[in-house]
Amino acid sequence: MIHFVYLFAFAIFVSIAFSIFANGTNRERIIYGIKIFAQFVVISLVLAWIFYFIPW
Repeated sequence: MIHFVYLFAFAIFVSIAFSIFANGTNRERIIYGIKIFAQFVVISLVLAWIFYFIPW
């Protein structure tokens, strides 16, 4: 469960940093930050689900 919290914290901090340095209006930056956050979380969860079924 703690990994999930770390994932969310990392995604929040990185998406905020990316949106601060992005070009555009404030509205475009906020939308970009939300999209980056969602992409981090969704891609991480999909990869975790795929790796769960790989026998190591």
